[in-house]
Amino acid sequence: MIFQCERQSHLTPITIKNIHMKFTFTLFIAFLLIGCATSYQAEGFTGGFSETQLDRNVFKVTFKGNGRTRSERAEDFVLLRSAELTLKNGFSHFAIIDERQTTDQVVITTPTEYHTSGSATSYGNSANFSATTTTSGGNSYVIKRPSSSNTIVCFNGKPNNGLFVYDAHFIYNGLTSKYKINSN
Repeated sequence: MIFQCERQSHLTPITIKNIHMKFTFTLFIAFLLIGCATSYQAEGFTGGFSETQLDRNVFKVTFKGNGRTRSERAEDFVLLRSAELTLKNGFSHFAIIDERQTTDQVVITTPTEYHTSGSATSYGNSANFSATTTTSGGNSYVIKRPSSSNTIVCFNGKPNNGLFVYDAHFIYNGLTSKYKINSN
């Protein structure tokens, strides 16, 4: 007499909901791992820029990247947004009075699944059983998300106040060209 059995352990019964959840989680991981770097955009789900006006000519500007964004890109995009805000508010130059770069790290681990299958053979009063367990998942991925922020003071004309001052038109044209961003 030969018995064949299959057993799944540490898994909930397969339902449409479980399949949907696994598919969604897998899609989410794939998006994080093979997606594109954050584009130059207002802050959203995948990152982007934001700003807070602190005075008539003072702004705090931030750019947050996703797991595919390099630190240099985050620094360039916060500089680009600083130049854009300067021009948008009628100024020509800006100085950075506070600058910060950080990198957040997130560790994502995929679920571990076990699948055991085996067979049993009986000979008279004895039985022989053989089983194999396969493990999948359980992989960890470290995702690094850079962000950069500037606090800027805007000026009309280049002041002689000892600060290192950027020409907003020059920065804006250079960075929109470098990243092939359509200028408004």
